[in-house]
Amino acid sequence: MDRGSLETGQLVTSEDAPESPSSVATTTVVEPALTATDVSVGFGSKTVLEGVGIEFARDSITALIGPTGCGKSTFLRTLNRMNDKVRGFWRRGSIELDGLDIYGAAADPLLVRRRVGMVFQRPNPFPMSIRDNVVAGARAHRLARRSDLDAIAEQRLKQVGLWSAISDRLGDSPFRLSGGQQQLLCLARALAVGPDVLLLDEPTSSLDPLSTEMVEDLLRKLASELTVVIVTHNLAQARRIAATTAFFYNGRLVESSETSKIFEAPVEPETASYVSGRIG
Repeated sequence: MDRGSLETGQLVTSEDAPESPSSVATTTVVEPALTATDVSVGFGSKTVLEGVGIEFARDSITALIGPTGCGKSTFLRTLNRMNDKVRGFWRRGSIELDGLDIYGAAADPLLVRRRVGMVFQRPNPFPMSIRDNVVAGARAHRLARRSDLDAIAEQRLKQVGLWSAISDRLGDSPFRLSGGQQQLLCLARALAVGPDVLLLDEPTSSLDPLSTEMVEDLLRKLASELTVVIVTHNLAQARRIAATTAFFYNGRLVESSETSKIFEAPVEPETASYVSGRIG
């Protein structure tokens, strides 16, 4: 089944429905981009997460919140198989990207990581030029001709708001950039391979307020074209940018709902205690 058939569909009307076109109602069904079903994760004899089930809406931002050690970052890394090579890693349950199991026998981990990109807590530019950092993934996956790489670098640097500041020094080392600029560079690199989903693990925790604002503004814009999942300890950040928020606690997904409901009318007592500052 191709991706297009997973994005939208129409509910079939019954044979008893009126034949008049004006009386036939159609409903658009939007499938989630990414779905985790009864997912448990651990390392060796230790279980880190148990029984997690959640759907990530297409073209939307979901924030994962919870105290340190609750399993949210481990879960995030499980969504694009970043834990595969960690010693003792195991997983039960399924994670589907557009209806296809990313851990299925036919799934290519490299393709999974191209379609489900990742940006880490601290900027991690490669030891190569700024320009080569941006196009590293596109080159590795052979997504473009060599003659097109300069255009890709320009497009993505403009997208993250860096082009005007660094267009005259694309051959420089990325380590000469500020921390905020390095994180935006890493975002440009992740976007250059055209992901469907973008995962971010506390991407602004080491940034100053101005750089944090720049990253948040970019994420809001990106949410119109891809699915964003962000782990954050900054509850104000979750409220500012996320349409949906999921609360993890002690290795469980306690509650997931519209962000306003999580913060203003949570269902579970643990959620209410966390968002009010009584625990965590």
